[in-house]
Amino acid sequence: MSVQVSSKYIIPVASGKGGVGKSTVSANLALALQQLARARAGTIHAGEEVPRAAQRAAVGLMDADVYGPSIPTILGISEGPQVTDARRIIPVTQHGLKVISMGFFMKPDEAVIWRGPMLHKTMEQFLGNVEWGELEYLIVDLPPGTGDVQLSLCQIIPITGAVIVSTPQDVALNVAQKAIAMFKKLNAPILGIIENMSVYVCPHCGKREDIFGSGGARKTAERLSIPFLGEIPLATRIRATSDAGTPIVLTEPSSPEAKAFIAVAERLVEQVNLRAAQGETTPPVNVTF
Repeated sequence: MSVQVSSKYIIPVASGKGGVGKSTVSANLALALQQLARARAGTIHAGEEVPRAAQRAAVGLMDADVYGPSIPTILGISEGPQVTDARRIIPVTQHGLKVISMGFFMKPDEAVIWRGPMLHKTMEQFLGNVEWGELEYLIVDLPPGTGDVQLSLCQIIPITGAVIVSTPQDVALNVAQKAIAMFKKLNAPILGIIENMSVYVCPHCGKREDIFGSGGARKTAERLSIPFLGEIPLATRIRATSDAGTPIVLTEPSSPEAKAFIAVAERLVEQVNLRAAQGETTPPVNVTF
């Protein structure tokens, strides 16, 4: 089954393994894309007609990590979505983002223990039964690994391309390559690799320390001929603002950490525009294996 979403670009954010900060990257990346889109649309004053470009300056964030949904916490969302009389879901709007998450539909102490068909149905509901409206970007925070959710997403809807998140650590990169191989098998393009937790800079003395290694994701991107989108530092402020529900791109936009996310978003936009200029599209894939 294929569904229609009124989003110009649909970008899943994936990782080979958990613990690499994929959801934190997804949330800050979505906020950074929102800032870039609004900047392109220009400043709009009260009472003025909203240009069509500004109307499309909207970003959605779909938390497809059904096993460990953390986007509501990272964005500080405490209330769930509304459901219309027609059983359509109205996504929560937080910090200007339209958000849907499995976390809205389960208690904090509950666990999702589902087989593939249930996961596939959830993806159909999140994509086809949610009133996303007109979006420019829909960021999809995937669960780690190469499982049913990833397969369903590529089968249900044409994606613009996937973003892979990894730390510089060899173990994480080895597993990240499995996610890359999965998307290639599904005929889904890779827009780039993001190296998260790339370097730690002591806030007191300024000393740099490569806790998880250095430059591993960049080297992997070069070896696989995949765009390298940039490095996100390992920083307490990123963790603290995410735990507080106020991501750093939103609350400290002038910080080095926020600027790193914005730089990654700019490179991602470049890759999206390059693909759009080439007129390339990726149809949904019928999974037969």
